[in-house]
Amino acid sequence: MSRPGCVALAALLLAACGGAPEQVAIRSGNIGIEFNRTMHSRVAAVFDGKEIPLGDYAPSEFITVDGADVADFALAGEKREKVNDELGAGRRWTIWGTGPSLKKTVTVTAYEEFPRTAAFEVEYENTGRAALKLGGWTNHHYSIDARRDAQAPAFWSFQSGSYESRPDWVLPLKSGFRQENYLGMNATDYGGGTPVVDVWRGDAGIGVGHLELAPKLVSLPVAMPDDNRATVAVSFQREGKLEPGQTLRTFRSFVAVHRGDYFTTLADYRRMMMRRGIEIQPAPDDAFAPIWCAWGYGRDFKASQLYGALPVVKRLGFRWVTLDDGWQTAEGDWFLNPKKFPGGDRDIKAMVDRIHQDGFKAQLWWAPLAVDPGTKLIAGSPDQLLLNADGSRQKISWWDAFYLCPADPRVVEYHRELVVKIMRDWGFDGLKLDGQHMNGVPPCYNPAHKHAAPEESVEALPKFFQAIYETARSVKPDALLEFCPCGTAYSFFMLPFMNMSVASDPTSSWQVRTKGKTLKALAGDGMAYFGDHVEMSDGGDDFASTVGVGGVVGTNFVWPAGSAGKPDKLDLTPAKEQAWAKWVNLYREKMLSRGEYLGALYDIGFDRPEAHAIRKGEAMYYAFFAPEWNGKIQLRGLGKGTYRVTDYAEGKDLGTVEGPAGSLEARFEKFLLLEATPRQ
Repeated sequence: MSRPGCVALAALLLAACGGAPEQVAIRSGNIGIEFNRTMHSRVAAVFDGKEIPLGDYAPSEFITVDGADVADFALAGEKREKVNDELGAGRRWTIWGTGPSLKKTVTVTAYEEFPRTAAFEVEYENTGRAALKLGGWTNHHYSIDARRDAQAPAFWSFQSGSYESRPDWVLPLKSGFRQENYLGMNATDYGGGTPVVDVWRGDAGIGVGHLELAPKLVSLPVAMPDDNRATVAVSFQREGKLEPGQTLRTFRSFVAVHRGDYFTTLADYRRMMMRRGIEIQPAPDDAFAPIWCAWGYGRDFKASQLYGALPVVKRLGFRWVTLDDGWQTAEGDWFLNPKKFPGGDRDIKAMVDRIHQDGFKAQLWWAPLAVDPGTKLIAGSPDQLLLNADGSRQKISWWDAFYLCPADPRVVEYHRELVVKIMRDWGFDGLKLDGQHMNGVPPCYNPAHKHAAPEESVEALPKFFQAIYETARSVKPDALLEFCPCGTAYSFFMLPFMNMSVASDPTSSWQVRTKGKTLKALAGDGMAYFGDHVEMSDGGDDFASTVGVGGVVGTNFVWPAGSAGKPDKLDLTPAKEQAWAKWVNLYREKMLSRGEYLGALYDIGFDRPEAHAIRKGEAMYYAFFAPEWNGKIQLRGLGKGTYRVTDYAEGKDLGTVEGPAGSLEARFEKFLLLEATPRQ
């Protein structure tokens, strides 16, 4: 057996003679990646001329064969070239190595326009004489070390999986933590998500994900196995065979580095996907107007209750009136409830006309793809249902309903016709699309659909909502398409087919703010972000969290008090009416939802107090949050010169600061909203 020193010497001699390299070092912009002789790799961030190692070498890309991970490949060669493709100009490194009956090739491309990111293409060729039994593959399995001086938490993270418990998307990591972030179904009606995860320390962070143009059933596990490190990865589990001479190509993927929190990774991902052809169109002006929803009256609402509230809704300054769940006979049978609309189409059109006459725009709640048991739709067309591999109907537990298959052309056409009816015949100006089941669907095995592969249903889901979006806008070009996937982690692939995202049933004000930050990164400032009904926030009255992140304000108050049939926390009391009027006026005066959200200025995990910044015109707006704060705060992102600072929520002058990073002493509870304007 050769001694390790002899092996190392042989490798060096081979490299000197033009053979296999000892290692491959990639340096471009802010990212550095090194592959060693076994094709394990490590990543470093490079900022201000300083290289920041993020972790040690790890088996970052590997394949599962016969139930075991094949992670070691002898580095055999590399090639470098300049490229110019859909992502722009850049440099490409192709490296390859050999393993048992396999040749592994990793292509890494770094683009000038994306200095923090490297795109990967990984493939495995069967070089043996027998077929290989595959179980899946993993890319970007990196280990991130905790800083030596780290205090708990050592890491913060962005998680992209959708779960029935509706967990926070942004959270600190604790030793022993693990979340798979599987983007398939994690419950009967909870699945889908954006194919990116991110972990960061106080000085730097790392994000990974895939760059495919359609949803894929990947996992993006994030773990903190002990106090000293965290891990990330992109993993795909699929059994199959790789015949001799055949090549398995994994999904196109990426690794990104950054300073601060995860915002930069998501924003860079969005820009890369837009370069690849994804288009997210700006929302119409009215999408940024305040919303009142009649959901406070529940499914048993009466038209008289809605009409009775309209004068107060108007006085408070709301623009949208939303008719919520309960207008229909059943999910799937989208016929008007005859008890509420005995005159049918004539009655609901009269309601929309009344809403319009009072100066509002009208929006209608709808849960597409859901169909209740016992409906006429199922009785007449049972073969439109999405079926599981065992032939059972896939449940939507929350609605006690079943899924229709989004890949079935009849399902698409049925929903197109409904959109035309709602918006042209009834006159509604917008749709509130609702339900966690809209974010992801399972593979469909219905033989009547003749799918080329069961995953056609998964990849067809964005196209289904594209049909709804385009149909609505063909009827009314400025139609509002609100997409509320009920606590799930938004699928990026649905974002092009809406013009309003939502905090989507937040469980806290933290979720209102972090979802806002996330969706501003993924969709940009052109899309409206609705903070959802303020009654869902901390205390049921936290407008500041929505206003502070540039969200659209909304409510589902009941008026007069008790008109829902019983005393309720949704009742608009005189004190609430005064507060609601103040916040809606502030929102309409500042319209920060039309500003530029500067998500990279503050680290939501490690900066204290929590801070958000928005630029609008020459002014900067800041929102600080903490249970209590007494100390210095920093106003980042200012230009040079003197700025006058006011607490615009309370109308207080706080003096002046000097840019580009001014600071002042502040004392507050819960929140502080500041406006900084250049001093003339």
